[in-house]
Amino acid sequence: MAHATSAPSATPTGPYAYFDGDDDAKARGLFQLVREDGTAVDDAALAALDRELARRLFEGMVRIRVTDARMMALQRQGRIGFYGEAVGQEAAIVGSAAVTQKEDWIVPALREAGVGLYRGLTLDSYIAQIFGNAADPTKGRQMPCHPCDRENHYVVMSSCVSTQIPHAVGIAMAMKIKGDRKVCFGYMGDGGTSEGDFHVALNFAGVSKAPVVLICQNNQWAISTPGSVQSAAATIALKGVGYGVEALRVDGNDVLAVHAAVTYAADKARRGDGPTFLELLTYRVSAHSSSDDPSRYRDEAVTEVWKGQRDPIRRLEAYLIKRGWLEAGEREALATKLEVDVRDAIARQEAIGAPELSTLIDDVFEEPTWLLREQLAAVTDAPRARNPHQHGTFSGTSHK
Repeated sequence: MAHATSAPSATPTGPYAYFDGDDDAKARGLFQLVREDGTAVDDAALAALDRELARRLFEGMVRIRVTDARMMALQRQGRIGFYGEAVGQEAAIVGSAAVTQKEDWIVPALREAGVGLYRGLTLDSYIAQIFGNAADPTKGRQMPCHPCDRENHYVVMSSCVSTQIPHAVGIAMAMKIKGDRKVCFGYMGDGGTSEGDFHVALNFAGVSKAPVVLICQNNQWAISTPGSVQSAAATIALKGVGYGVEALRVDGNDVLAVHAAVTYAADKARRGDGPTFLELLTYRVSAHSSSDDPSRYRDEAVTEVWKGQRDPIRRLEAYLIKRGWLEAGEREALATKLEVDVRDAIARQEAIGAPELSTLIDDVFEEPTWLLREQLAAVTDAPRARNPHQHGTFSGTSHK
């Protein structure tokens, strides 16, 4: 695939000199290619940027923003039960997703559905999972925002914080044993680095030299806990250094910097040169989830700064307009088109009924045991509760 630049290590001066720094300097620094106002840090560093790639990155970020807004509206209307947005973090998501290849594996945390969508997860499948309807690949068993996509190697995320990080490292260790040139990309939030699973995973990654790229979206809030309270480390990236894992610290709202840094890490993994841990510094503009009110615990004046002048979509838009690769008003037209796509997918999925009750005992054993069949019969014969969103019918009656 086309990369944003040539290999960073081939550029001894300019912004890419960051990659040649010592471990401590990289873990304490902040790699950036485009400033908040949309101007390039070094025009020469972006001279080889592929126009089509840049536009795909832009479209990918706008798609997440539009989808999140529509799904949050559904939650507020009571049409879905839960949602977690990624507003303000789109650059970290799309910039890393664009580096992945078809055969790679993705082990996400809460806010990486956009990685799946960029790689081929369909809107219909994503929205079906949120509704938990009969088209949901997981048959309504997961809470919303837990999509999976077997075809594109996108593993369902776990609500148990950080349990996915050892899984990502384990998948990568298996890739190394098999001699594959695949990479596993494992994601986490800043709060995830305070869990024991993170340290176990980093230790195994460092010792085994597994082809894993571990990406921390540092949005500075672990629900209501700020980074200053959960860790005494000067940066999150420094946590990787002690385990012998190269650690990079990147402006997570600069999608081109994210893409370049993750490309560096993925290329290194494919060469057999081991793991990389990236801290992508960003900010959680929205609430932790639809169940959260961040105004209760943080200064929203700070949020407004990140929402406005540090917005990753606005930054890339300004850069692309300066370069002549995007017209003024094109973002609005794109958002309108993507909004139609999302609304159409919602209409299709909302019309699909709940999974058949019989699927409750699917996928437990190859053949359901007599005990499971007995339990299913008891549930099937039990009186059904009225669904508040249906009129004149009872949910589940069609399953008898």
